[in-house]
Amino acid sequence: MGLKEKRFTKAFQEEKFPVLKGEIDQVLGFEIPMEIEWNALFEDRFMHLYNETYPKIYFLPLINSFKAITQDELGKEALTEGLKKIVICNTSDHHNPERAYSFIDGILTVDFSPVLNADQVDQRVEVLQQILENAL
Repeated sequence: MGLKEKRFTKAFQEEKFPVLKGEIDQVLGFEIPMEIEWNALFEDRFMHLYNETYPKIYFLPLINSFKAITQDELGKEALTEGLKKIVICNTSDHHNPERAYSFIDGILTVDFSPVLNADQVDQRVEVLQQILENAL
């Protein structure tokens, strides 16, 4: 990761990430540990898109899925007891949610390309919600 990417990451971590993380924790009702492999979320030629695509690909689907699941006490309890950590990475440039999400032993892994199909937030929400509800 070069200086340009480091600057972008630092700005995103300081300006946008705290708000997104705070919203995730608020919806869940507890502070969830998050491990983000920032170095893997870059393709230099797309850096101008990341302020828009990171929230749409990585964070809004989490927030909206958690909102849907926590609409009642049963869902809140299930997430509180079952979700232990969230890992965000990009190991295979997945753009299909069926392949990009996994939930194993309380760890939710979000393994997406940082740019492909960014506007398909609703599809990611639907798939993620289904994966979580089936596993909890």
